[in-house]
Amino acid sequence: MTEFVVQMENRPGRLASLTEALAAFGVNIEALAAYGHNGEGTVRLIVDDAATTRRVLEEAALHNEERTVLTAQLPHRPGELARLTRLVADADVNIEAIYVLRSNAEGIEFAISIDQADDAMPELPITGGVLVV
Repeated sequence: MTEFVVQMENRPGRLASLTEALAAFGVNIEALAAYGHNGEGTVRLIVDDAATTRRVLEEAALHNEERTVLTAQLPHRPGELARLTRLVADADVNIEAIYVLRSNAEGIEFAISIDQADDAMPELPITGGVLVV
């Protein structure tokens, strides 16, 4: 999975325009976090089609960065998120953002945006983009 971190003006309609453009090209947003500060907006999103999203952002001339995203499924128990974040920290990998993708009685699925590519993290137990915890 890929996370896009998009910088734009924080004003009415900007987020709507971005999400409409992605929808027009059939891109489904899997996770999103957006916030504004001092007139600037930051939108972090994980989508089902990175190539199309990249093209939409380029055509809209929106400054963006891409990050690798891992997923992890954890049981609903105290301390599980602490165990996950310690595992990543002990591998000297920085978490840029973390999202809850799904939550149900069986557990919680997280998306974890990191500052390194999969192949740069041999210490982490990763299988097919999934962090095995």
